[in-house]
Order: sequence, then C-alpha cells, then structure tokens
Amino acid sequence: MEKTKTCCFFGHREVTHNIREKLTSIIEKLITEDNVTEFYVGHQGQFDSMVYSILKKLKTKYPQIRYTVVLAYMPDEYIKELYGEDTIFPDGLETVPKKFAISKRNDWMIQHSDFAVCYVYKVTGGAAKFREKAEKRKLQIIDVLT
Repeated sequence: MEKTKTCCFFGHREVTHNIREKLTSIIEKLITEDNVTEFYVGHQGQFDSMVYSILKKLKTKYPQIRYTVVLAYMPDEYIKELYGEDTIFPDGLETVPKKFAISKRNDWMIQHSDFAVCYVYKVTGGAAKFREKAEKRKLQIIDVLT
C-alpha cells in the first residue's frame, strides 16, 4: 500500500493579496496530480481560515481527502464548536509553555508532511521562519505568491 501523502500550510496571519482562487488551484493540483490525501492546517489567522474553508468545500468534490486543524493549545468550547471533530492536539504540546506552543505545533506539522504550501510576503515572522524550516527538512515547497 502506498504511503499517504501529506501537506501542511504556513502563511502570515493577514491575507493582503487576492489568493483564494490560486490557493484552491494549488490544493486541487496536490490532490489530483500529487495524490495528497491528508492536509494539516493551523487556526491562527486569515490564511489558516481561508485554507480550512477551501479544504472543507473541496471535501465534497474529493471525498478521499482528509483535513485536520492542528491545535497549538488545549481546545476550548469555542474551538470544539467551530471545528468539531476536524482537530488534533499533538501529544506533548500540553506541557509546552504558551509562548512556544505555535512553534512546536508547526514543527509537528513539518515532521508529518511531505509538502508545504506557503503564503509568505515578508521576510520576518513565523510564516517565513517555518517555510525555511520546511525547506531544510526537504518538504516540497509550493509558494502561493509566485
């Protein structure tokens, strides 16, 4: 049996470009041409929200895919209501200090992925840092802004 191919996403909190159509196209190509069936996304900003909504919509067209919101913090009632069963809270994060939780969660996503779709428009910040980490770990990088 073939190994499940996985993809994670890193992007700045604020989406300052019109990228929905291109992002949808990138995700569809990952599904149809690269056979990616598992997607990991965070939940900290506009980019993550956009990715989640696209994946949720594409699930009806491609029922073989699975998408999971990877949490950085123990889920509260709001998160449970918002995402339902579409979440995972990786083992070990419960002991991580809050200021390092997002970084540890992002490291987890890199370790469990083959591809990374990145929305990076400035050289500073977490999105740029984790794009670089994903590249060093030899993930196949797909930049939204190219």
